[in-house]
Amino acid sequence: MFVIVAYDISDDRRLRRVAAMMKEYGTRVQRSVFECNLGREGLRDLIVDIKALINRRRDRVQIYHLCRACQQRFENYDQGGLTEDADVYIC
Repeated sequence: MFVIVAYDISDDRRLRRVAAMMKEYGTRVQRSVFECNLGREGLRDLIVDIKALINRRRDRVQIYHLCRACQQRFENYDQGGLTEDADVYIC
């Protein structure tokens, strides 16, 4: 499934940790916005990792699920498009 994760973290140390963790799940498209192609298990892991890092009283994280139809209506005004899975994975 395709999700967009946007966050506003109030503490610089937590912000750096969240940003580093998010790089494991998706592609950064703005400073605090990532596009992620995840399965159910990957999304579940992402949510667990986010909850472990943030302060729920001070920080804000939003996850937007985009269905196939919504992805078709996506508009982008720069050189890129929606993030896609790579054809080759190196482990």
